[in-house]
Amino acid sequence: MNNVALGDLVLTNARIVLANEVVEGSVRVDGGLITDIGSPTRHGIDLEGDYLIPGLVELHTDHLESHYAPRPKVRWNPVAAVQAHDAQIAASGITTVLDAIRIGLDENSDMGAHEMQTLAAAIAAGTAAGRLRAEHFIHLRCEVSAPDCLESFNLLKTDPQVRLASLMDHAPGQRQFASLEAYKTYYQGKLKMSDAQLDDFSARRNAESQANAGPFRRAIADACKDLGIVLASHDDATRDHVEEAVNLGIDIAEFPTTLEAAKASRQAGMAILMGGPNVVRGGSHSGNVSARELAEADLLDIVSSDYIPFSMLQSAFSLADNVEGMSLAKAVQLVTKRPAEAAGFHDRGEIAIGKRADFVHLRIEDGIPIVLTVYREGRRVI
Repeated sequence: MNNVALGDLVLTNARIVLANEVVEGSVRVDGGLITDIGSPTRHGIDLEGDYLIPGLVELHTDHLESHYAPRPKVRWNPVAAVQAHDAQIAASGITTVLDAIRIGLDENSDMGAHEMQTLAAAIAAGTAAGRLRAEHFIHLRCEVSAPDCLESFNLLKTDPQVRLASLMDHAPGQRQFASLEAYKTYYQGKLKMSDAQLDDFSARRNAESQANAGPFRRAIADACKDLGIVLASHDDATRDHVEEAVNLGIDIAEFPTTLEAAKASRQAGMAILMGGPNVVRGGSHSGNVSARELAEADLLDIVSSDYIPFSMLQSAFSLADNVEGMSLAKAVQLVTKRPAEAAGFHDRGEIAIGKRADFVHLRIEDGIPIVLTVYREGRRVI
């Protein structure tokens, strides 16, 4: 897909969403880069007044696993799983994606490190063969309470596709599940445990957290600094959590669960990332702080798709429509320019001369952004 020669492309009669404004005009591309942004022209592909925005940059999607392990104990061919995932990612307007790969066995899955290596190899094979629509990298989501977390991290940490690692602990009574009732509702519904089974399970998870979380956080953070991997904290709930993240050299606060943690993250200079489903639904499924509330307080920097790829695009337009003072240009930055900068991608994320020609052509129908075409480095991929 990506071995076609890069050539000229002109997209005209578009509402172009730039970093700080929306203009009507045309964009010229040569060699995969934007070479001109100007007035509408009679030449080129007529977008008929539709929106043209930068390709979305996704830092945290758990979506690949749903293709590889669609049911308990079911495993799909990893190459087929990556292809299906890639198609849905690209059709959602995402042109750069960091696929989240779990590190450390936890309560959600029986997938171990060797299966994660298999998925990473399938991503690399798709990239090498030029058959992926989006550009794929890897995000290591490290369950630091899991006994095998550090060992699993060490198996994958030098994979050249790795750009980001996040440190998380889903033990009950803290972070995402500070409410034990919310923990009970979520995991009993998901894992079909009795009250007695859940009590035993929770005691084991808390013991593992006490034993492993602290030393594993430090070891993984130190390794990431040495390897140049961007670090994120996950589900911080208190000022103490944020201070711990600062001491570990963390750059991104993923899904802070309280307003207190979000404010502390901003004061510490971390980029605050929230999930698109939270934005679109108007609240967290776990009962934590609303992403819209953070946006209204100017405490939202990045939106990721989390578990629904299309939620990123929906979120940008929803925030522009529903948050006072949030322009469309600023809202689109949350899914393009800001995540690109946070992950160290300085060649993409905005429509500007010299940047990569990653575009999404869309129109709004019944309040929903409808993706019509997607370009990556000037090539049409959707």
